[in-house]
Amino acid sequence: MVAVLCALAAGLVGWRVLGPAEVLAPATGAYPAVPVRPPGVTGRTAQAPLIVDGRIRVYAGKRQVRADGPVDAKTTYTARWSYRRWPQQVHGMVAAGTTVVTRWSDGRLVAIDGRTGRIGWRADGPAAGGYAGHRTGAATVWAPDGLHLAGSTLLVAGAGRLTGYDVATGARRWTTDCAGPTFTTAGGQVICGAGAYQAGSGVVALDWPRGPFTPLGCDVARSGCRGVRDGAGAGWLTGTAVPARARPLDAADTTVLTVRRTTAKGAATSAFAISTGDAVVARSPLTGTELWRRPDAGATVLGAGPDAVYLLTGPAGARNLVTLDPSTGAERASFRPAVGTEKTDWNPGGWQVADGFVAVERMSTDGDPDHYFTVETVVLAAVP
Repeated sequence: MVAVLCALAAGLVGWRVLGPAEVLAPATGAYPAVPVRPPGVTGRTAQAPLIVDGRIRVYAGKRQVRADGPVDAKTTYTARWSYRRWPQQVHGMVAAGTTVVTRWSDGRLVAIDGRTGRIGWRADGPAAGGYAGHRTGAATVWAPDGLHLAGSTLLVAGAGRLTGYDVATGARRWTTDCAGPTFTTAGGQVICGAGAYQAGSGVVALDWPRGPFTPLGCDVARSGCRGVRDGAGAGWLTGTAVPARARPLDAADTTVLTVRRTTAKGAATSAFAISTGDAVVARSPLTGTELWRRPDAGATVLGAGPDAVYLLTGPAGARNLVTLDPSTGAERASFRPAVGTEKTDWNPGGWQVADGFVAVERMSTDGDPDHYFTVETVVLAAVP
């Protein structure tokens, strides 16, 4: 009898520890306000944060997602909310407004309200791979495989299929066969291998060049890409339903940025082809006319904000995070991307530009993808 009872007790303990479980800890404190900071480094974290709504940071571990805030906190804070699914692994994560959508290794999609940490909806999708984020989770939160956004549509690829979901409700909108790399464009298309579809409906997109395509100027999760190079290496702008030929994008060292600008006539959007190498050169993507250049050899184009272009300049050991005027290339702000007396002898891994902040994963200069600059290897900064 004693032996039987001990066996049952051991089985119960084992089930509670190893059995399937979903654990949700919603937020209890007030939602952080949008911070107002001068340009400069605000902190560093050990994991890559997905900046959400300009207020919180969401991290992906192997089996758990969690949020902290405010976004300009000096280090990782106690979790505002967290969500865990055992024994599944986090495969990817994206954010649309305040909605954080997580994808798990069994294909389950779970949307979480970033403000409260409460679950908004669940849906079934194709089985996905395991956690691919290494130590920082950067690949999981900044470049998840087969998980993208296009307006109000969530795109999920896997098991030879591509499916569009309503990001607000999780309702399935459409599905089609898909074999190949996927990303979405600023014009509202989703690309699968050599094919292009309207992201909202799944209808084949007409008048597209022949793939396969190389995405250019994308946001995190390879979403909202502003340009492509086609199968012949020709560059195209993809901000509209039909792509426009852009010969400056033919060059392998060139990307495209779209900058929101405020003029006397109201808000406007301008596209710039930015090439790097011996210098940083901005051109009209349609005509190739040179607009400005800077002698920043080896610079990395991080992205754009409202009326601003962000660069990481200098070789390892002499790096600066620089904000430029997109029309003239004039420098508006420049500072070392380091906390205190930290050195800058590192190479950029992944990064995110969002809501007036930049987060950069700092890698070792030895070229090993598993070697990081330091324990708290992701540096965060406010940018104008």
